[in-house]
Amino acid sequence: MKRRVTIMKKVFAFALTVLMVMSMFAGCGSSNAAKTTTAATEAPATTAAAETTAAETTAAAAELKTVEAGKLIMSTNAAFPPYEMVADDGSLEGIDVEVAGAIAGKLGLELVVDDMDFDAALLAVQQNKSDIVMAGVTVTEDRQLIMNFSDSYATGVQVVIVKEGSDVTLDNLGEKMIGTQRGTTGYIYTSGDYGDDHVTAYDNGASAVQALLNGQVDCVVIDSAPAEAFVAANAGLTILDTEYVTENYAIGVNKDNTALLDAINQALAELTADGTIQSIVDKYITAE
Repeated sequence: MKRRVTIMKKVFAFALTVLMVMSMFAGCGSSNAAKTTTAATEAPATTAAAETTAAETTAAAAELKTVEAGKLIMSTNAAFPPYEMVADDGSLEGIDVEVAGAIAGKLGLELVVDDMDFDAALLAVQQNKSDIVMAGVTVTEDRQLIMNFSDSYATGVQVVIVKEGSDVTLDNLGEKMIGTQRGTTGYIYTSGDYGDDHVTAYDNGASAVQALLNGQVDCVVIDSAPAEAFVAANAGLTILDTEYVTENYAIGVNKDNTALLDAINQALAELTADGTIQSIVDKYITAE
C-alpha cells in the first residue's frame, strides 16, 4: 500500500516579502538622515538581488524534468529509522526525508514523499513514477545497470543483531538462519555469501527483528543506525561488535534524467559545504 505525503513547499515568495517589508521600515526611519539615505539606496539593490535569485531558482526548476511539474517526488520505505520513519503524528521524518527536503528547496521544487515497500520504491524510479529513491539505498553494480546514482551523502554499516547470550558470530553465520529486509544490500550480501537457504527476507526491518524475537531466525543483518533503534526498543537484543560490511548511501535517479542528477549533485555539494547535511545527520545520529 502506497502513501503520499507532501513535506514542504517553496518559500521564495515569503522570503521576498520579508525583504521588501524590511526595506520599507528602513526607508521610513526619520531619526537619522544618513541611515535613511543608506537604506533607501541599498534596499532596491537587496530586493532586486532577492528577485533575481528567486527568478533564477524558479527558472532552473522549470527547466528540470520531473514526474509532476514543480514537484520532486521521492519514493521510500518508511521503516528504516533513522533514515525514514513514521512519526507519532503520522508524518514522515528522518535523515533521507530532510536531506531530500533541503535538495528540493535548492531546486525550487515541492517535495512529495511516497511511502511503499523497498522493492517498489526502487522500481518507481525506473518506471518514472518517482523522481528519486531514498531509502538507505546502497550503490551496487546491479543497481547501476538500472538507475543512476548521485554522489554519496551518508555512509552505512551493515551489522548483525542477535539475542543476548546467542552463540552467533560472523564465523558461523553460514550455519544460521539470517533475517533481512527484502531487496536490501543486507539480503544481497548474505544470500550471496551463504545462499538463499540460509536467508529469510521480510518486507521491512521491523518484521525481521520480530522474527528474531519469535525465534524464527537466529540473527538479523541490517544497517547499524536502524539496528541501534531496534535494539533500544526491544529488550534482550544486542549487536555483534564486528561489522559485517561498510557501504555508501546515494540517491537513485532514472537513467534518462541526467539533468536532474546533475542538479541534485550540485545541491548536495552546496548542502555539504554549508554544513546542512552534517547537521541533519547529527540530529538523528548522536556520536558516542
